[in-house]
Amino acid sequence: MENTPKSSGARVTDETSVLELMEFTMAGDSFGINVAKVTEIMRYTPITPMTLSHPCIDGVFKPRGNLITVINLPRYMQLQESEEPSKDMFMLTNFDNVNAAFLVHTVEDMHKISWANVEKPSSIVYGNNDSVITGTTKIGDKIITIIDFEKVLYDINPETGLQISEVQKMGERAQNTKPIVVVEDSVFLKRMLIEALEVAGYTNITSFDNGEDAWDYLIKCRSQAHANISPIEKYVSIIITDIEMPRMDGHHLTKLVKADEILVKVPVVVFSSLIDDAQKQLGDRLGVSAHLSKPQIGKLVSTLDEWIL
Repeated sequence: MENTPKSSGARVTDETSVLELMEFTMAGDSFGINVAKVTEIMRYTPITPMTLSHPCIDGVFKPRGNLITVINLPRYMQLQESEEPSKDMFMLTNFDNVNAAFLVHTVEDMHKISWANVEKPSSIVYGNNDSVITGTTKIGDKIITIIDFEKVLYDINPETGLQISEVQKMGERAQNTKPIVVVEDSVFLKRMLIEALEVAGYTNITSFDNGEDAWDYLIKCRSQAHANISPIEKYVSIIITDIEMPRMDGHHLTKLVKADEILVKVPVVVFSSLIDDAQKQLGDRLGVSAHLSKPQIGKLVSTLDEWIL
């Protein structure tokens, strides 16, 4: 990775709670992206404009023979653009099976922090519906705002998001009322995911936007199962969780579930944009039942069909 920033975060030891955050700036404010999404940092290079493209797409360029689309992130965020674009930076990314370059003003440090130190975005500041902000964290005297890059891609090209048509192609399906817990911090992704599951016939869904709130709910389910001498499956039959989430990430949630003598029976499906070999190995060690990459909703439904009898 060219011009790799130095790490400046506090030491974190629990691998299920760690976020490696790359800090970058736009219009003088600090923002963040999970380092796992970034493949390379590059200085600005000339771009070939594309006609009839989205207004936030500056064009394409071809580093080492690979054609990459450049998204002007300050323009998308409605921030002041650079007066000297030649001094801007590219963050080359890969997630949701899409390669893209995001133009930003500067790339600063990498910080290793705990997900517990990432707060949910304020509904007063960012609103409740379809916010492009997934969390905020304070490092030193700076507030770093974490952007929902999946939503950015979807807004620019909806074909990169969940396609409910994948479920509709499965044909008519019977209704299934077994309880499902969905944990997803992105407001728009959670809404689309729930809609797709309902189209697939799964109608008993309880959702949360972070692992901490989901864990509190699961503890209540465990208590009810114990008090009523009932199987835990009566209260939660499967958990679908993202990995990246404020307060508690999906892997740490899985760790807690699999360490509990009652909840351990509940299958956990990780549905994330960050499914690589390292994430799979960690998930396997924790007891994840299945790893699925966004936005493959058809595969997710097929997996639910296998695990929910």
